[in-house]
Amino acid sequence: AVGSCRRRRLAPLNEDNGRFLLLAALIAAYLSAGATVFSALESPSEAAAQLRWNRTLHNFSRIFNISLPELRAFLRSYEAAMAAGIRVDALRPRWDFPGAFYFVGTVVSTIGFGMTTPATVAGKVFLIIYGLFGCAGTILFFNLFLERIISLLAFIMKACYERQLRRSGLLPPNFRRGPAVSGVGSLVGWKPSVYHVMVILGIFAIALSCCASAMYTAVEGWNYIDSLYYCFVTFSTIGFGDLVSNQNAVYQHQGLYRFGNFMFILMGVCCIYSLFNVISIVIKQILNWVLKKFECRCCPKCHKSSTRLSRRNAITPGARLRRHNVAMDADGQYDSDTEGRRLSGEMISMRELTASSKVSLAILQKQLSETANGYPRNVCINTKQNGFSAGVGALAIMNNRLAETSDSR
Repeated sequence: AVGSCRRRRLAPLNEDNGRFLLLAALIAAYLSAGATVFSALESPSEAAAQLRWNRTLHNFSRIFNISLPELRAFLRSYEAAMAAGIRVDALRPRWDFPGAFYFVGTVVSTIGFGMTTPATVAGKVFLIIYGLFGCAGTILFFNLFLERIISLLAFIMKACYERQLRRSGLLPPNFRRGPAVSGVGSLVGWKPSVYHVMVILGIFAIALSCCASAMYTAVEGWNYIDSLYYCFVTFSTIGFGDLVSNQNAVYQHQGLYRFGNFMFILMGVCCIYSLFNVISIVIKQILNWVLKKFECRCCPKCHKSSTRLSRRNAITPGARLRRHNVAMDADGQYDSDTEGRRLSGEMISMRELTASSKVSLAILQKQLSETANGYPRNVCINTKQNGFSAGVGALAIMNNRLAETSDSR
């Protein structure tokens, strides 16, 4: 039974692959459910609108004695004009400098409203090159914003946590941040909770969307629900283009409105991007919990044997290292006798416990310094990991700076 469990752990479908496949299956189910709901909600309205349009088209052709092919050719020309940005009502120029700046902003942020598109071959070729570097740089900017907003929230939450400890008498009144912080047991290993950060970012995103919606309702003349819908579609970079702000020819206080529109979109996209990454960490935790439920439970003998082995010592070798996620270098650190005793699970290696205490002290100091100041960035001491083992991009930032994101929590 022990051999079968070991073979299952060494199978190609490890935890990372299992999490990936489970997430892919959940996304496919989520897409199917969404398609079913939207089809049920919108399909009757679409069919009714198509019926009304056909009736209107035939009535217009009969009343004004215009053949249907000629009328359809005229309507196709009108659709082409709309795609080029031409409207019946007077609108602002699409390709003056403010309009072009608005366009490139929607390109690099991947919003892509679609109300303005390049019509020339040179413009389309330049857009491919421009978007390649622009989108990459903007994603980097979003990641740096995420890193700094998490550092700011960690600093504020740690200050609140220290004040709470002072009031409860667990911290001395003259406590100051510094190297001595590792000696305070109540702050050892403290990091801000990902759930608290998610709530704070969610509240900020809602407040920002409500303020922006109030501005769009007053200036654009939309109702408040449409304004909220526009804020979510824009801030999440979905960018359908059915509602687009700042498109009329003239506004009251036009310069102030353009500046406010730009700042709301910039702050909203950065905030929603950070919130999406925090939610992705929570989803990952849910996937880990589901995978643990699907672990090997068909081998009771294996579980009993592992339980007996774990009860031989109150302190098992390597337990402190696993609790602090610190991997020791095995190149020449232990002799054969010590290694044999360590693997047998029957005796405690004093050299390992001594090294564990030293490394644990160092890693705790790094964690606390990082929580308060956001530095240093390399918080994982693991000589066996490669450069990508802790993840890259926004996911790595969240894992390094927030608690409750590892499998051991």
